[in-house]
Amino acid sequence: MVQLPRTPNLEAQRVAMKKLDFLVGKWAGEARLLSRPGEPLILAQTEEAQFKLGGPILEIEGIGRTKPENKRALQALGIISFDDETGKYYMRAFNDGRFLETDVKLFEDGKSLTWGFALGEIRTSSVLRINEKGDWTELAEITIGSQPARKLLELTVRRQE
Repeated sequence: MVQLPRTPNLEAQRVAMKKLDFLVGKWAGEARLLSRPGEPLILAQTEEAQFKLGGPILEIEGIGRTKPENKRALQALGIISFDDETGKYYMRAFNDGRFLETDVKLFEDGKSLTWGFALGEIRTSSVLRINEKGDWTELAEITIGSQPARKLLELTVRRQE
């Protein structure tokens, strides 16, 4: 006998996703991309976060533009969901023709989350926080092999809407 797949608990998913409501809106500020040795690339950064499909999905799009040329230098799209069966948040993120899937952990303060991934010897770790001023801050670090972790991206954006 074929077993039917479990029916997701949409209400449980919506309740869990509501905990990420602090990210919803349009944000603007600055990012420092440290992908190459030497001076960081300073970007005018925007982030837009909105719930989709009636609440069980959070879509976040970040765009960084060079100053003063206003050329797109960084663009990423993240989709966060909650699995009511495992009790975990997951993100699928896209940029530069690539994607990754990773766990997302919400901190107890209810205003911070973290995620990362590993690919061979490369590991990343990102922490997003809403600070005491209400700014969205993000720090991404990269580790290659046994080298010490180094900053890859720092950003601070303020809510616009």
